[in-house]
Amino acid sequence: MILHHLRLTAFRAHAETQVSFAPKVNLVYGPNGAGKTNILEAIHYLCLSKSFLASQDGYALRRGAPYFELEGRFEGDRRSDLRVRLAYVPEQGKRILVNGAPLERLSEIVSMLPIVVFSPADHAITAEGPEERRRFLDNILSQARPVYLDDLLKYRRALRQRNELLSQYRGRPLRPEQEAALQSWEAELVLLGTRVIRRRLRFIDTFTRYLEDAYARFERVAEQPTMTYNGIAPLDLDADEEAIAEAFRRQLARVARRERERGRTLVGPHRDDLVFRLNGMEVRRYASQGQHRTFGMALKLAQCFYLHDRLEERPMLLLDDVFGHFDDERRAGFLDLLQSEAVGQSIITDTRLRPFAGVIPFDRPEHRAIPVGRGADRAIVSVETAVEPE
Repeated sequence: MILHHLRLTAFRAHAETQVSFAPKVNLVYGPNGAGKTNILEAIHYLCLSKSFLASQDGYALRRGAPYFELEGRFEGDRRSDLRVRLAYVPEQGKRILVNGAPLERLSEIVSMLPIVVFSPADHAITAEGPEERRRFLDNILSQARPVYLDDLLKYRRALRQRNELLSQYRGRPLRPEQEAALQSWEAELVLLGTRVIRRRLRFIDTFTRYLEDAYARFERVAEQPTMTYNGIAPLDLDADEEAIAEAFRRQLARVARRERERGRTLVGPHRDDLVFRLNGMEVRRYASQGQHRTFGMALKLAQCFYLHDRLEERPMLLLDDVFGHFDDERRAGFLDLLQSEAVGQSIITDTRLRPFAGVIPFDRPEHRAIPVGRGADRAIVSVETAVEPE
């Protein structure tokens, strides 16, 4: 997938900005606060209907503006011309049009424009709690298999309904009709949660091979990366739906009393975790900072390769201010990889051009260096091609 042109209107720091991109490596550079990351955020919105930075769309609205609008012109292997427009209006929400036709559901855009983002915040995937790893897992599977996203959204709806009932009845005896309502949502939770867990288990069985290959590209030390799924119960990776559902029901029965005391669902795929290891040692607890960075980089590269194979479309790779965290050898190796046929279009943000200009030939049409600056009124004043280092 290649993004040729992007337009941002009233989005974050951008009043009205247009950017053209080259098909391989693009470097968006300029001082901090100039709106570089906003450009990547806008691309993420067009591809997945949401930000990778903020949980609320209103945060992306330029101060004083009645709405924001984004538009991108994409070219893919399966569809040669995709024009995507997203508009957000407070109190009305978001709307997406693809080639002029509105989508009935925002989730329809997912998997249409595969994308992978790597930013300093992704350190949390290997270093912090399970929520970050679930988000990573759900992002990949939602793009690779739209049916997974559909089941996941339905599971979350069932979870909200069950939690509302548990909260309402917290610590009180249930009348028969209340017990029936709770059991109905529990059955829905098990049905949908079983599907989610089953696809996660199969994903891990497959994705581990991609992770091993990606890790070997950056780390000469013969470390073995592995992934395991820590879920409702110990389950084989090839467990069928019946076995998963039975384990889920057993766990719900085990914690039923505590759930009614606390007023929320205590087991299920919304609480499961991925465990990353190197040579059998858990990365979150024992890895060095360098190992965390390498493992995180390998995860994102493995995601690129996995999505390419599943969708027959190379994902766009967005790299937000990550190269300052790597040593010269890893930086050079990664930049060489971005210029190879193994990776599609990439868009990098950084404060400087010079460290990249010696490695990436920006005078060639397949690459582009794009300076971003601000004027006295703090508006974006330049987004254009440049080839000379700072």
